[in-house]
This record gives sequence, structure tokens and C-alpha cells, in this order.
Amino acid sequence: MKLSDISNLNLQLIPSTETVVHLQTKSANNSAQVMDPVRGHGGIHMLLAAEQEAQQIVSSARNLKTGRLKQAKDEAERDAAAYRASLEEDYQRKVSESTGSSGWNVKRLEKETETKIQNLKNASSAIHADVINMLLKHVTTVQT
Repeated sequence: MKLSDISNLNLQLIPSTETVVHLQTKSANNSAQVMDPVRGHGGIHMLLAAEQEAQQIVSSARNLKTGRLKQAKDEAERDAAAYRASLEEDYQRKVSESTGSSGWNVKRLEKETETKIQNLKNASSAIHADVINMLLKHVTTVQT
């Protein structure tokens, strides 16, 4: 085989359980010499079968991928719902603590106010007589 014949060499791969290399060479008068003419039609059927098998593999892979994506989406939604519930629970707890402490503050302030009012009443009753005497003195005294 010459270098010019190598450039005219055409390799054709036919997939099957065993890989068969079909060689065609072109001679000087450009007529094709087929080394294995019996495999020509069988090769087409093998190619079609291989294509169908490849389509099934691709379809199966797509279905698996779709299933994994749905599973991941469902898992992410469950995680988000659990996190949202956790945040809501924390919020409700803080609101109830805040409301509870403000209720306690209201009671404490009411008690302090009542104590102060009682102290003022006691102080006013102690000086009540003195205030009346002072007012009477100022009203009855005439300045000249």
C-alpha cells in the first residue's frame, strides 16, 4: 500500500457486540473494492438496533434525572417548611414572653401607683389640720 492509497482509506465502524472494522479502499481507477460485502445490510440493522438501545439508555437516564430532581425539590420544600415552622415558633414564643412581661409590668406599675396614692393620702391627712388653720388665718387676717 502506498502513501497515496492511505489517504484514500475509508474506515467505517459498525457497533455491535464485537466491533467490526469495514475497510474500503479505492484503487487507482476509483472503483471501490469491498472486503466484506455480506455485512453491508446486516450492519444497517445493527446500527438501527444500537440506535434504539442508545435511545432507551438516554430515555432511562432522563427519567432517572427527572426523578432525582423531583425528589430534591420535595426535600427542599420539606426543609423550607420545617425552617419556616421553627422561625414561626420562635416568633410566637418571643411574642408571648413579651406580652407576659408587659402584663407583669402593668401589674407592678399599678401596685406602685396604689402605694404612692396611699402615701400621699396619709401625708395629706397628717397635715390636714395645719393646712386648714393656715387658710383660716390668711382669710381672717386683714392687712392694714
